[in-house]
Amino acid sequence: MTATLHTDDVFAPVDRDLYLERIAGGNETEVYRTDDQRYVVKLKHELGGSRTEALDCAKTMRAAAEQFAACIGEEHSIPSYYLLARDSSERVQVLVIQPFVAHAHPLYDVDYRTLNADERDRVAAQLRAIIRRALSFYRGTRSMPDVYGRTSTSAAERKRLRSPWKIPERLWSFMVQRNLLRSHNLLLTNAPECRVVLVDYDFVRRSRLYRWVYYTVRRALFWRDQVLIWRMRRGAKVPRADSLPAIRARHIRA
Repeated sequence: MTATLHTDDVFAPVDRDLYLERIAGGNETEVYRTDDQRYVVKLKHELGGSRTEALDCAKTMRAAAEQFAACIGEEHSIPSYYLLARDSSERVQVLVIQPFVAHAHPLYDVDYRTLNADERDRVAAQLRAIIRRALSFYRGTRSMPDVYGRTSTSAAERKRLRSPWKIPERLWSFMVQRNLLRSHNLLLTNAPECRVVLVDYDFVRRSRLYRWVYYTVRRALFWRDQVLIWRMRRGAKVPRADSLPAIRARHIRA
């Protein structure tokens, strides 16, 4: 596969030639990997601004990350470091630097049937513990880490998905297609370790009402995830998002 390289002055603190390989993208974030494959660099282009704005943003992001890492536990988290850098358009951006978790794959790509019974038991126990810790954290803070995640191929795709006519499709994806065992934000390290690791520590940047609805639905969906974990532990096939019916734009317009 040909690497997709991106260049920007914002990468100067971590890369001399200013070129980094894009390896993923989320709801707001572009994810790059350094040339030596030791670190990932996360960047939210839309949050750039003045130095004061970027500094305030970095402090808020760091505080949330520290809380979420403590919630999940040291064995399931990785450190995040925050830098301010000026990009090619002269806006100050927040760079999030994390160690690259080698020999690991997103749960979305895991074929659980290739794991033996002991490995499935280990994964199931970790996911149940993560659910318990997230629910406990919510009771105390009315927030919780995003253990699901979503992907995007580009900023243009993210903008398109935010269009009003895409709302039914996004709701279908959130309510039906995404589940904990097909998470993009949780990685599973290779056997024999089989450790589940959270790599995204973003918080929800919406109104209090939006967060209440969002987390209420998330808490309810954990019951579905518990059933899927039970089935996975017994060797049943875990459904993939692309194997479930999708809402097509022409159906929405009809």
